[in-house]
Amino acid sequence: MKINTLHHFTIRAHPDKLPVLEKFYRDVTGFAPGPRPPFTFPGLWLYHNNHPVLHIARPRDDEPAPVIGAGVIDHVAFGVDGAAEFRANLVKLGVEFDEQNVATAGYQIFLRDPIGTKLEFNFPNQQAPASVKGEFFVESKIAPVPV
Repeated sequence: MKINTLHHFTIRAHPDKLPVLEKFYRDVTGFAPGPRPPFTFPGLWLYHNNHPVLHIARPRDDEPAPVIGAGVIDHVAFGVDGAAEFRANLVKLGVEFDEQNVATAGYQIFLRDPIGTKLEFNFPNQQAPASVKGEFFVESKIAPVPV
């Protein structure tokens, strides 16, 4: 077996969070809502390049309600390009973020979505602004997840 790409990831959220999550991911990543199978529960599929990369659904009846910060996944990371435009958009939207430039990993921006999912965006090192060249963040600026 050979893994070619990350197919999608799923976030469980209360149905009343669907509009705010759709707006957040549209504004921050450019993901757009698209077709979703006719499941019997509320949800949303968000697309990138005609592929449903993010599925958002309410917990199933046999699952406990989501608790922010209680999952086993620490974060979801994307390989991206266009750091200056992306960073300017976050500032315009008022989204708090951390950033660092790691020689062997790239220029990284970390942030949280409205329900606490941590997202990492990895750009080529040369796209890092001069203010973060070769630096690691020491103290996070993004809100900690309440436990």
